[in-house]
Amino acid sequence: MLEIGKDIYDAIVAHARRDHPDEACGVVAGPAGTDKATRFIPMENAERSPTFYRFDSMEQFRIWKEMDERDEEPVVIYHSHTATEAYPSRTDISLASEPGAHYVLVSTREPDTVEFRSFRIVDGDVTEEPVGVVAAE
Repeated sequence: MLEIGKDIYDAIVAHARRDHPDEACGVVAGPAGTDKATRFIPMENAERSPTFYRFDSMEQFRIWKEMDERDEEPVVIYHSHTATEAYPSRTDISLASEPGAHYVLVSTREPDTVEFRSFRIVDGDVTEEPVGVVAAE
């Protein structure tokens, strides 16, 4: 189960809405080994595409280095789908490279509806998990 603070949940949804019609992407870091999503890090979609996202390699290098220096890890890797449901595509599954991360998808296809789902993706296997939104600490 992914447990996420309401402030981070709201920030992810706001980022997805702000970048629409392009896909938004980013990570939420947390202390290594804790599975606590504590630090929201929006990233640029290097593709600037409504159907695909890619982290900018230099930005990703900098952020992963910063997480390492802070003894953090990517607890959540998120992106949006602009015209389809919040479910990993074949491409999303093939590119999932952090087996310990929660992969969050937000669909922005309906402007008045929030579709926020979390998945574990390990070796091509996709498992949906419940999301618990908790009060910010």
